[in-house]
Amino acid sequence: MNNIADKIKNGNTALGIEFGSTRIKAVLVDENNTPIASGAHDWENRHVGHIWTYTLGDIHEGLRDCYAKLKAEVKEKYGVTLTKIGAIGISAMMHGYMVFDDKGKMLAPFLTWRNNTAAQAADILTELFQYHIPARWSIAHLYQAILNEETHVKDISFQTTLEGYVHWLLTGKKVIGIGEASGMFPVDPKTKAYNARMLAQFNELVKEKVSFKVEEILPEILVAGEDAGTLTKEGALLLDPTGELQAGVPLCPPEGDAGTGMVATNSIKPRTGNVSAGTSVFAMIVLEEELKKVHSEIDLVTTPVGDLVGMVHCNNCTSDLNAWVGMFGEFANLLGVNISQQQLFETLLFKAEAGEKDCGGLLSYNYVSNEHVTHIRHGRPTFVRTADGKFNLANVMRTHLYSAFGTLKVGCDIMLKEEGVKLDRITGHGGLFKTERVGQSVLAAAINAPVTVMHTAGEGGAWGMAILANYLIMKKEGESLNTYLEERVFKGQEGITISPDPLDVAGFEEFSKRYVAGLSIVREAIEVLK
Repeated sequence: MNNIADKIKNGNTALGIEFGSTRIKAVLVDENNTPIASGAHDWENRHVGHIWTYTLGDIHEGLRDCYAKLKAEVKEKYGVTLTKIGAIGISAMMHGYMVFDDKGKMLAPFLTWRNNTAAQAADILTELFQYHIPARWSIAHLYQAILNEETHVKDISFQTTLEGYVHWLLTGKKVIGIGEASGMFPVDPKTKAYNARMLAQFNELVKEKVSFKVEEILPEILVAGEDAGTLTKEGALLLDPTGELQAGVPLCPPEGDAGTGMVATNSIKPRTGNVSAGTSVFAMIVLEEELKKVHSEIDLVTTPVGDLVGMVHCNNCTSDLNAWVGMFGEFANLLGVNISQQQLFETLLFKAEAGEKDCGGLLSYNYVSNEHVTHIRHGRPTFVRTADGKFNLANVMRTHLYSAFGTLKVGCDIMLKEEGVKLDRITGHGGLFKTERVGQSVLAAAINAPVTVMHTAGEGGAWGMAILANYLIMKKEGESLNTYLEERVFKGQEGITISPDPLDVAGFEEFSKRYVAGLSIVREAIEVLK
């Protein structure tokens, strides 16, 4: 404890902060990337005027509260006040839309990744570029605003994402990590810059409607390990209003939660991949070469060092499952049973293992919000069964687990079966893998491949961001991020690997056929339940 206290006093630490969909988390690590303290702030997006958003007040308050709780834990555990940090990194949920004028005033509500309001623009740009542009990407939101003739467009001076915005507040620098940049506008992996052909095409498309060129308003791209500025006095006071945090801390390039997930699972080299499962779920597989076709279900992004990644991003994963578990918790309370949230989840998820392999004919769609992979335009969570379906607790819970990965399987099947992408290993991380083996075995059945979960799986993206911050200040001359991860972060770490059970695979395949065939049920529910 004294040794850790000395490290904290001397600033031999790195801090990663990640803005997730329901929680802002900060993780402080030592020079060996071992977590030594953490803090968290729970928050929830607002559904206002048909858009999913957070206010600037939500962002600022959440950042301060998260840091304050980290600082309090440091004081409680080690008896020292956190005043000095070796390096800081900021991460957040991917993409979205944040635009500002030349005075720094935000011009339009922050649109999160959950919004599907730019579908028209995304389709037009996909056709123009011959490159898949998802509706949640920043460039799609910008072009949709232009198509809508929104008055704020003429005043745009800077466009960024949530982590880019927070990084800007802390450093004054308008920069972004290449992994997140690749979800703002397509990136050329060879040049590590925005795709020049597509920049020219976009500028030609909008030249009669805007006075700027798109590259003039986008943040500068940086790759992992590059200098992204230092914490200003104003930034330090934003993080710690007490004034005890010293300015001058170096910051690494801000990255999206996809990039931090790759780092946290040591999945940045070709033929490796990871699946992050929480509010949303996404699979990232680092490619050896470009895909043969353009697929609307697969996004092309990059690792934090700029290598091409095939990504299946699904807006929905655990929200509907959590709602069902919460309902069972209410029932337990009615009976006077005092049960912790962890015990409630474990009891119900372990019960799912007793369910029939194909869920007994039950069917669930976890669509709290829209889902572009399956072309569902609005959220309508749906549970349906035939009259002779085997409706029992085990099958119900297994159905919700399958549903959590149902859309992901649709996209992964395209990469692994149609495109023949090679995958040596895949690692799971995020909240759904905190319950031992259950989510892991279901994912293995969905993709028919072994799935590894490290003991650090619960640390998530904030830990991955802290690693990137440490890499900035700890890397040796010429040391690649991959070498740093292999030799200095994950060497000797043990994980638990579960291979797919053939009966589970067959059961999930049967469920998946029913899942795809029944999508029209959700579309009808959207029309009927306005």
